[in-house]
Amino acid sequence: MGEAGKAPKIVGTVAELRSAVADYRRAGETLGFVPTMGALHEGHIALVKQAQTLADRVVVSIFVNPTQFAPNEDFSRYPRTFDADVDKLAQAGCDLVYAPGREDMYPAGFSTGISIAGPAQGLESDFRPHFFSGVAIVVAKLLLQTAADVAVFGEKDYQQLRVVTQMARDLDLPVRIVPGPTVRESDGLALSSRNRYLTPEERAIAPVIHRALTTAAIAIKAGAVPDTVAAEAEATIARAGLKVDYVAARNAETLAPLAVPGEPVRLLVAAWLGTTRLIDNIGV
Repeated sequence: MGEAGKAPKIVGTVAELRSAVADYRRAGETLGFVPTMGALHEGHIALVKQAQTLADRVVVSIFVNPTQFAPNEDFSRYPRTFDADVDKLAQAGCDLVYAPGREDMYPAGFSTGISIAGPAQGLESDFRPHFFSGVAIVVAKLLLQTAADVAVFGEKDYQQLRVVTQMARDLDLPVRIVPGPTVRESDGLALSSRNRYLTPEERAIAPVIHRALTTAAIAIKAGAVPDTVAAEAEATIARAGLKVDYVAARNAETLAPLAVPGEPVRLLVAAWLGTTRLIDNIGV
């Protein structure tokens, strides 16, 4: 594990990355990996610290992936805070930062994609049909480039976590995908790089999402019908002034619609607060 406060090594190409990883391997060290798009907050740092408990060395990637943004989405607006990110990673004791350029990840003539079904169907895909194909190709590349033994993905992006887990299993990628618990503010709002877009008034409203999910989970545990409870949660969030994309109760493993009594349940939500899209989820 890196020394807290010591600047991590920064590399920008696959060759540099593999050279650094080879040094770790020669020393008999295992490698943990945390992929990010930068704009780091305490949720990301919690994933880094979790990876440190699972491997000898930790590499963090910082890459704002253009293929998971549609033309009307916030790729150009997405916050980029590289120097501050590296400072946070230094304090956390991160060993290596991999910060490739767009041309490194998608060189001229790049023409390969990955088609995802299963847990990628519905929810986010209904509103961002391009999203998981973009996530799948960049994550597959990052996992192959780093050759990590274990990779930690936050549960806040729960559908993404299930998609990546399925992809790694289906493609026999030699990496263990580990979920990292969602980190929240004291009022329940899930930490997100996009929270900085919220006005003070919107920030005061935002915790309604977690409150509605928590109330719904309690009701389902008490025997209420999950889909009915999800509809009630959606109404609660909408009454607070948000434009709801979905509130859904799904199978926690497959994300398929619920079909069998007693199956594990995950509640998932996406909603717009002003011009900011917030997502969250909790287990039941």
